[in-house]
Amino acid sequence: MSDPKSTTHDRKTLVEEGTQFKGSLSSNCPIEVKGRVEGDVTAPSLTVAVGGAVHGKVKVGEIRSQGELAGEFDADVVQLSGTIKDNTVIRAKSLEVKLSSPTSKMQVIFGECELEVGGEQPPAGVAAKPSEHPKTLSVRPTKIESVPPPEPNGTI
Repeated sequence: MSDPKSTTHDRKTLVEEGTQFKGSLSSNCPIEVKGRVEGDVTAPSLTVAVGGAVHGKVKVGEIRSQGELAGEFDADVVQLSGTIKDNTVIRAKSLEVKLSSPTSKMQVIFGECELEVGGEQPPAGVAAKPSEHPKTLSVRPTKIESVPPPEPNGTI
C-alpha cells in the first residue's frame, strides 16, 4: 500500500515536448514545461526545460528556466540559463543566472527586458529602507556565455 503523502509530494503538471497549450494554467503542484505554454500560469514552481517555452503572465514561487521566457514573470526565486525574449519583465526577490554546465557550454540570451530584484514595493505613503526597494536592471540585447579558460601553453 502506498503512502498518500508521498504521491501528492511527487506530483507535477507536465507539458510534454511537442505539446502546445494556450490559455490559463493553474496548478497546486509544480509545473514542468518541455513543450510550449502561452497564457497565464500560476503554480508553486515552474521549470522550463531546454527546448521548452513559456510566453505570458506568470506568478509562481520559483522559476527555473533553461528554455525560453517571454512576458511578465513574478516569483520569489528565479534561476535562468536560457533565452529571455524582448519586452520581458522579471520580478524576483532572488535572481540567479547560471552559466556553467558539467556537460556542455551554456548561455543566457537577454532581449530587451526589465529585471527587478529585491523586496516588494512599500504601500503608497510608507517610507521604506533603501535595502527594501527592488533593484531594477534594464537589459539591452545581450548574450552571456560561459567559455572554458584557455589551455596553458607552458610559457610564463
